Order: sequence, then structure tokens, then C-alpha cells
Amino acid sequence: MAYDLLIKNGHVIDPAQGLDGPHDVAFADGRVAAVAPSISDASAREVRDAGGLYVVPGLIDLHTHVYWGATFLGVEAERVSRASGMTTAVDAGSAGAGNIRGFVDHVAVRSPVRILAFINLSLVGIFVGDGVHVGEAEDLRFLDIPLCVQAAKAHAEHVVGVKIRVGASTTGALGAIPLHMALRAAELAGNLPVMVHIGAGMPPRIEDIVDPLRPGDVLTHYCTPKENSPLTSRGQLRDCMIAAKERGVIMDVGHGSGSFGFDVARVMLESGLAPDVISSDVHLKCIDGPAYDVLATMSKFLVLGMPLVEVIRAATEAPAAVCRRPDLGTLRPGALGDATLLEVRKGTVVFKDSIGGSLQADRRFVPRGTIIAGQWWHDGAVAA
Repeated sequence: MAYDLLIKNGHVIDPAQGLDGPHDVAFADGRVAAVAPSISDASAREVRDAGGLYVVPGLIDLHTHVYWGATFLGVEAERVSRASGMTTAVDAGSAGAGNIRGFVDHVAVRSPVRILAFINLSLVGIFVGDGVHVGEAEDLRFLDIPLCVQAAKAHAEHVVGVKIRVGASTTGALGAIPLHMALRAAELAGNLPVMVHIGAGMPPRIEDIVDPLRPGDVLTHYCTPKENSPLTSRGQLRDCMIAAKERGVIMDVGHGSGSFGFDVARVMLESGLAPDVISSDVHLKCIDGPAYDVLATMSKFLVLGMPLVEVIRAATEAPAAVCRRPDLGTLRPGALGDATLLEVRKGTVVFKDSIGGSLQADRRFVPRGTIIAGQWWHDGAVAA
């Protein structure tokens, strides 16, 4: 068989297949064609050497804002991918039923990077920005379950769930009511998962946000340092967080510009509540720091002590499962041909959280190559 691209001599980590060791990976017709200890160079049109690098399934960032050019917070998925090796961006509610078609037609289908989306229950999506402080879900006139369901079904190729931001700054006096509406919309749209954001301020209490969530729903910003914290005043996990984890709620990082604290993350890891999904919540206010992208967020958890394989799982297999896309997040033959080549580069680096906290580190992930749909797409960073 003639392969389009062959990656040689890399260390493959594919948690979905239980692979963690030297393998070659071949691609053909936009998909993974073969994974084996050795594949002949003569079988491929293009060969790339990955000696000294990790070869992992294409990174999936489950929480991004990439409705570029149409929202205040939107950034270009292509820019993020070139910096991080991300091959799939999942937009977290930038668009609602009123503008999801524009998001799909003018951004998603034109992007070289694969883009999926959680549709916002709010018709208008997330319009907050400089000088705009009105929450998109604080007015019931913006919340229409039938229209959300209709739009989710019409764009099922791209829509993977329903997003709702809950907190004083986004739902106002409605409290957790919009969350219950989002849960019903997701049910009617085909039992899709809901991603709920823990917002700033109360009402509602964090218990009112976490307790209604079902197995497979996503709690993003789960390491938030804000007043509606997952930790008690004594620094212990709240019972609602433990119960949610036990019933299968997905814990997602969603770093962002104000929703991630090192001290909270340390407690989570020490308490056995490591993130199921590592995501960046990259948007205009944090693309140049402190979040940057999914790879930077992965680096922070690697340095905090999360095992390498689990860090990779949290940005590949796990988000693919949330999106119900078994053709993503793995290098299994037949899967879509996305892969990321990574180096764990040694050297002093200082990481920042969302509230000014610092983490001294001696290593970080660096992207060294990106493959999208079976084609070499970007070289990544040069070796130091």
C-alpha cells in the first residue's frame, strides 16, 4: 500500500489504544492507515523523522472561542493551532441559534483546523466584550429551547452539545434557571451533553450549578479561584464536586483569563479529582497569556504532577468522547488522520495562573509538527 505520509521513529502515546512506546504511523486518504513498530520508508510518498519526539493523536481543545471576526472574544483557530499543535477546536458557546449558521458557514468550514461547537442556549451567543457587560442569559427573551434544538439538529455535523454560562454576571436574577433550560434543550436535541460554566458571583451557589448535571455533562472552570469556589473556606473539596465526579460529570479545566488557580488545581490533584479534560478557554483576553492555548495548559498540569499519559488523554481521547467523535482523539487505523508531534523541552520556565499566581517549572511541552487530515500542516517550534 502507498501511504501519503509516514512518521518514523517517534514515541507514540495513544491512550485510546493503550500505546506508549516506539511506533511508526502512516496516513493515507486523510486517515490513519497503519501503526506498527516499523513501517518501510519505501511505502510512503513523504517521510518525516520524529526521533526524540512524542507522536500523539491530534490535540483537541474542548473549550475555545474561535468565532473570529463576529464576536468580541473570538480568535483565529489557525493562529492557535500553529502555536500549540491543536488540530480540533471546540467552540464553547460563542454562537446561539441566531448566529450558528454564520459561525459554521463563515468560520468552521473555511478553517484548515477542524472546528466543532457547543451551541449557546442564548439566541445571541456570547457578545460580552469591552464596554458590554450584559449577560447573554440573564433575559428569558434570549432563551428559546425550541430554536436551540432546531439549530442544533440543523447543524449536527458541527454541534456537539449545548453551552450555558451560569453566574451573577451571565444569568443575573435568573440564577440556575437557564441551566435547567439548557439541560432540556440538550435532551430534546438528541441527548447531547451540556457544558456549564461556573461564573463569577452569586446567585446561584456552586451547588445549584453542579447538582443538576448528568453523567457526561461538562463542568468547565472546575479549578476556578473565584468566590463561587469548588473548595470550602478550609480548602477542602465541596461535597457537590465529589458527588458529581462519582456520577460521571466531566471535569474540564477551561483556564481562560480568570478561571484557573494553581492552589485550587493542587487540591484537586491531591484529592484524586484530576481533570478529565484539559482545555484552554482561549479567547482574545488570554491568547497572549495567561492561558495561551491547550498545550500551555497541559504543560501546567504536567509540572503539577499529572502523569504524562493522563495529560495526553485529557486532550485527546477524553474530549473526543465528550464530543461523541470516536474518529478523533486516537491514532487507531481508520480514524481521521490528525496527529501532533511534541517535545518535552527542559529549561526554566515560569507559568502563571489566572489570578497572578506563579509556578516555577523545569520543562514544558513544545509543538514540533502538526498533521491534519493525513497531511503535514505545520512544522511547529524549532529545536532549542
